[in-house]
Amino acid sequence: MRPPRQDTTAARVAAASFRRKASAAAVNGAQLRRLAEFRYQLRRFLHFSQLASEEAGIPHQQYQLLQCVRGIPAGTEPTIANVAARMLLRHNSAVELVDRTIRQGLLVRHTDERDHRRILLKVTEHGEALLASLALHHMRELRQSGPDLVRALRHVLRTNGTAAKKSTLPLRRKNRK
Repeated sequence: MRPPRQDTTAARVAAASFRRKASAAAVNGAQLRRLAEFRYQLRRFLHFSQLASEEAGIPHQQYQLLQCVRGIPAGTEPTIANVAARMLLRHNSAVELVDRTIRQGLLVRHTDERDHRRILLKVTEHGEALLASLALHHMRELRQSGPDLVRALRHVLRTNGTAAKKSTLPLRRKNRK
């Protein structure tokens, strides 16, 4: 009879290393170049977005927060917990971001009329005006740079060869700051 398998840290590291090597061998240079181009196009847009929000006078995360609260999907309430989840932030980090944004007069907290225990977030008129201006600016940029971003994504998603195969590496579910 075999002894029970011990799940040691060294064994987990070795298994992860093997999966990385197996995955690296399955990805060719052309695929890596396509993936690098896609990442570059994403970074270009995100860099534009950061500069645009800073030029408008607010930090980039506050712009993202306003966008998140105002554009939250139907059926989802704009609570701090939901905003934290959608922004991939820890709850306490989201609270601090909300507090800073409230101090700037861009956001307010109010009690949920159906459940007085819950606090909802709402973008103020000043926040709406700033958000609308930045959104228009972003839409103009996407009309210009969007085709390059879409083209790069299409190249990554090509289904020939191993490009469409799933990675053997586990996805990180909680990529939080």
